[in-house]
Amino acid sequence: MQIFTAISDFFARSKERVGDQMDDWNADVSEGSLWVKILLGFLIIGLLGSAVLGFIWNGEPSSFSVRDKVADQGDTSGRPVTGLATSLTLIQVTETLLDKPGGFISNDMTLPGAWMDNIPNWEYGVLIQVRDISKAMREAFSRSQSQSTEDNDLALAESRFNFDHDSWVMPTSESEYREGIKFLKSYRNRLVDSDQHDAQFFARADNLRYWLRTVETRLGSLSQRLSASVGQRRLNTDLAGDSSATQSTRTPAEVIIKTPWTEIDDVFYEARGSSWALLHFLKAIEVDFADVLAKKNALVSLRQIIRELEATQEDVFPVILNGGGFGMLANHSLVMASYISRANAAIIDLRELLAQG
Repeated sequence: MQIFTAISDFFARSKERVGDQMDDWNADVSEGSLWVKILLGFLIIGLLGSAVLGFIWNGEPSSFSVRDKVADQGDTSGRPVTGLATSLTLIQVTETLLDKPGGFISNDMTLPGAWMDNIPNWEYGVLIQVRDISKAMREAFSRSQSQSTEDNDLALAESRFNFDHDSWVMPTSESEYREGIKFLKSYRNRLVDSDQHDAQFFARADNLRYWLRTVETRLGSLSQRLSASVGQRRLNTDLAGDSSATQSTRTPAEVIIKTPWTEIDDVFYEARGSSWALLHFLKAIEVDFADVLAKKNALVSLRQIIRELEATQEDVFPVILNGGGFGMLANHSLVMASYISRANAAIIDLRELLAQG
């Protein structure tokens, strides 16, 4: 009997110990579940916050008035300064690129910037135009002839703007672009100072044609990329017009070009950003080259180009549709290509008009 009693007591104590261990384990599981729920809650809140912030940052900056920017500025004598409009507009466009809601997003490695693609492509389009006109200012606008010395501030600014646009550390893209703005402001300050004569801006027809030639090639490329949203069969015209022309490697006589569906909105927003920057630069050109354009009777041609580019900035449907050319759904890329192609054709006409005596 004592043996049975001992065995019974042993099982009773074992059951109590197992029960205590189960209670402790359940308590640990409950405490762990609480922490998991807390962490999951923070994660959900963070994702929702990022989504809201991304929606806010996804808005494109509004246009600004170039004439208002230069209305109250001049040199120390108070007279209008040739080149001031272009300089101020380039500074304003670049500052807008960096200081808009969300700042410069292309090099963001954290949310929500890391999962955004529309605005980064818009930024790249703006940046391309900034690079092109800063190059034109260094090579043409600020020099009277090919043997003239280039302006040091403009040379330093151009090199900063050509820095990699997605560098996020040592140095960041923003820091390089802000350095470029500082050099532009130094050039602008010397330009408006009548006591200094080393900073110049030459508003001549040949200088304007130099920059417009670059604009022409940029818009031509954009219109082709936009049109490829629906896929096209294109004849190879690379060597057309010159029977003796050659190229490095042979290419097919006919090629099929189609933008991948994942890149259609990327090309659209790049074109939209490029057009936004370009229409401001053209408005500045209208101010600085007013006499040249009036002499060539080309002001109306320039204003028509600006009007075509302004049409590219109309409010856009939240989703970039890619319907067929004559399908039921709209094709935003083809609409954008239409405006850009018309602007490009007008630029070609303007360049020819400026070349006439």
